[in-house]
Amino acid sequence: MKILPYIVALLIGASGAWMWQANSYGKIIADSNASHQTDLTNIANAGAAQVRQVLDKQQRAEQALADLDQKSQKEKTDGLAENEKWRAAAADSARRLRIAGSCRSGGSDVSSPSSVSGLGDASTVELSAAAGSTVFDIRAGIIADQAALKALQSYVINVCR
Repeated sequence: MKILPYIVALLIGASGAWMWQANSYGKIIADSNASHQTDLTNIANAGAAQVRQVLDKQQRAEQALADLDQKSQKEKTDGLAENEKWRAAAADSARRLRIAGSCRSGGSDVSSPSSVSGLGDASTVELSAAAGSTVFDIRAGIIADQAALKALQSYVINVCR
């Protein structure tokens, strides 16, 4: 039975090696888990920072749009108010809506008979009330269209960058 002490020593050595190796693997796994958690934390922090940046950019764009909308609406309202003031002045005869023009009797603008009768240059034509109202309606449409176009151009230049 001289072999028994060798077998016991071998078993003790093997179990010690096995415990040391298990301990080593446990440390490697614990380090790997800690590294994984650190990576996850860094990824989460980077994602949160990106979300904050996007939200800040969106809020700045919304504020710029609100400011732009307010400015455009004021310009449109002012233009339409001025148009209505002129319409009211023309309606109560305080002002008259006239169109300046010229006609040449010998030119291609107006056909003339062989006698020399014609209109003088730089005369004005006064519009009827209905025609004047139509001109103011057209002008109001132009004011609204120009305000919308200006607002869209400002939106593209200032907000969509």
